[in-house]
Amino acid sequence: MIRSAVGRLVYDILKMPQGAVYSEALDFFLYDTVKIFLLLCAIIFTVSFIRSFFSPEKTRSILSHKHKHTGNILAAVLGIVTPFCSCSAIPLFLGFIEAGVPLGATFSFLVSSPMINEVALIMLWGFLDGRSP
Repeated sequence: MIRSAVGRLVYDILKMPQGAVYSEALDFFLYDTVKIFLLLCAIIFTVSFIRSFFSPEKTRSILSHKHKHTGNILAAVLGIVTPFCSCSAIPLFLGFIEAGVPLGATFSFLVSSPMINEVALIMLWGFLDGRSP
């Protein structure tokens, strides 16, 4: 649907020749811009919906344990399973700071979020064929 609308705009309305480098570049740019915008809208809506259920106090109580290492491990696991890059991990990090989550747990989240990816771990498992070296 988006692909055909962008194609119609570039080739029919703007009358750009098909197959030309500049028209293909404009087609690619417009299509990806619209696609990324829609994905960002969906992600922002989902995160806002989830944040309505998790107050800062609840997050602080989950990540602030009597044992220091428990909070750090939970924050690192949260960083691993969140499918975000560092561009969205920084606002979450700042939210943890504002919520009063201990600094060690917030740094555990910040370091593990962009560095460890569950897809990369699954691919590594597949490359190693499920065996240890």
